[in-house]
Amino acid sequence: TGLADPAPVAQTFFVDDGVAERYSLDAIVTVVDARHAMQQLDEHHEAQEQVAFADRLLVSKTDLVADAELDALLERLRGMNPRARVAQVHFGATDLKQVLDIRGFELDAILEIDPKFLE
Repeated sequence: TGLADPAPVAQTFFVDDGVAERYSLDAIVTVVDARHAMQQLDEHHEAQEQVAFADRLLVSKTDLVADAELDALLERLRGMNPRARVAQVHFGATDLKQVLDIRGFELDAILEIDPKFLE
């Protein structure tokens, strides 16, 4: 949805009893705009949080950057979040298996990133 911190949304699945009883958080999927990602990651903490919290990273607009730029971005993303699976997408086209029912969200991994996540 743009630059938003994913933590408050994810926290709802654990701290709101009504939500926790009825729903589970399957995964956090982040779409990364290859053309603008480096600048966004440099300038916005929310962009960094989206990458760090993601279980899947879908990299779009790869046709708008040079191979060297894409390689640098992919290296940066993997360095920021080595546990997230990274896939390139074209105009958002991706197999639904990449984004649904992947059981990727791990609370323990998030607590390593943000120990105060459940507070």
